[in-house]
Amino acid sequence: MSLLVVGLSHRSAPVSVLERAALPADAQIKLLQDTVAAEPAAEAAVLATCNRIELYADVDKFHAGVAELSTLLAQHSGVGLEELTPYLYVHYEDRAVHHLFSVACGLDSMVVGEGQILGQIKDSLAKAQDLHTAGRLLNDLFQQALRVGKRAHSETGIDRAGQSLVTFGLEQLSAGAPVERWARGKRALVIGAGSMSSLAAATLARAGVAEIVVANRTPDRAERLVQILTEGDDTDVLARAVPMESVPVELTRADVAVSCTGATGLVLSADVVTAAVEGRTGETLARAGSVSPSGDDSHPAAAGRGDLPPTSLGAEDGCPLDLPAVQATAGFSVLGEAAVAGMAASDLEQHAAWVDNGTPRQQGSVPAPAGTVVVLDPAEEADAIAALAATAAVIGRVPERRRPEPVAGIPRPEPALFLLDLAMPRDIDAAVHRLGGVRLVDIESLAETSADAPMAADVDQVRRIVSDEVTAFGAALRAAHITPTVVALRTMAADVVANEIARLDGRLPGLDDKQRGEITQTVKRVVDKLLHAPTVRVKQLAAEPGGAGYADALRTLFDLDPETVAAVSRAVNDSENSKNRGPA
Repeated sequence: MSLLVVGLSHRSAPVSVLERAALPADAQIKLLQDTVAAEPAAEAAVLATCNRIELYADVDKFHAGVAELSTLLAQHSGVGLEELTPYLYVHYEDRAVHHLFSVACGLDSMVVGEGQILGQIKDSLAKAQDLHTAGRLLNDLFQQALRVGKRAHSETGIDRAGQSLVTFGLEQLSAGAPVERWARGKRALVIGAGSMSSLAAATLARAGVAEIVVANRTPDRAERLVQILTEGDDTDVLARAVPMESVPVELTRADVAVSCTGATGLVLSADVVTAAVEGRTGETLARAGSVSPSGDDSHPAAAGRGDLPPTSLGAEDGCPLDLPAVQATAGFSVLGEAAVAGMAASDLEQHAAWVDNGTPRQQGSVPAPAGTVVVLDPAEEADAIAALAATAAVIGRVPERRRPEPVAGIPRPEPALFLLDLAMPRDIDAAVHRLGGVRLVDIESLAETSADAPMAADVDQVRRIVSDEVTAFGAALRAAHITPTVVALRTMAADVVANEIARLDGRLPGLDDKQRGEITQTVKRVVDKLLHAPTVRVKQLAAEPGGAGYADALRTLFDLDPETVAAVSRAVNDSENSKNRGPA
């Protein structure tokens, strides 16, 4: 049998595909049961997190195993096999071990070095044990992965290289400000009471939020989380539990909300979020200086806007240039050549004469009121007018040279509500990204902003640990494969000794118990010494790459019964599985 993993993650598939392929708890159970019922697989475990879905199995045929596991993933995820296949990856034997160990160390996480994956691996193993789909191979593999992950975090600085997805998400919400300063005094709503939501609640409590409201479909779990938050020694946060039906109302009071549930549909729609921020964004817009709260254009923020009355220059009589009309034309400015583009030569000459006549204008050192256009004095403007007049004399009209002024971006109000969606599939409608006054961070936006290789020295050190552990695990696995053969050989030798002692009793019936015991021990010592060196050496050789053939050689040399070896192997596996799988 051989280890095989088929899966997809944020590294191989877009978030939209991951979201559709997400497996709820009941689908994971059915997938495990169907996998071990399939012909190629003897064991199975599912690792399903926010950004990965992986199916591990012990299979006897590689190609049949890949086909079967891929088909099962497609069936239970609801994504068609043809659509899913381009995003799947396959790892086999040592590469599969290397992959899981890397995942356990946080090297394959969206946020490199995050430690929450260890809890998710532990949960995956527990689920497979409860369903009796994990045998000796997957038990040993997942337990060793947990040890490797803990070793990486204790012996290296990988914890400094990354953080939990919750912490990373809160840092994105705070837009670069320290999370503690950003969170202090805010009211928080946490939707869900699972491991991720609990971590979010604890992180917000330590960051200094004033209140945390926990909403969950199971009231007992929400109450339990509230109890943990309020009884903690490191925080003094106020916390209370509410039913899921209260979420829309609680959202209107909240400053920040974190959602991570197992729901298959949206928990927060765009309409619910819009209603929650209604009345908040108007104040924010006023502070941003976009619109006067009273609608009065005398507000300083209104200065220079395009909706001002005509400028003082355009109000003067005698100028042939209709400045108010020009101002209303998109792409034209009252300054420079664009203002007179398309004007006839005769009109331009009238404009020049009007300037030369010294008609009163806004000039001199006295600052013009905000929103008016300042005209240069005639001496400074003469050269420009002369050049335009010369051009107009040749072609009859001033050339059309539109120079649109830069379009000012529409100011987006400062966020009045911060939302963090850590669920897969998503809990919060993606349309919320377009709402003013709301900042939404979800798995997709986290994937776009996450760094792949922070603190390279620590990451390299963890990679070396993973490589060493994979080698050791492979050696132990190969050595374990020969153990039933060695046990069968020693069992055969013990039977030979017992038969020969019985034959000796028939030939020498006068031996007393002491003499018979000495002879029996002597024969056993001889047999043990003869078998010790070859059995130790064959275990060493079998642990090396390509050492699987030594078990076959041993069975052939000593003419061991294959059924005897298989029976020993089954007995060993049954013993290991009874210890690892837990209660039925």
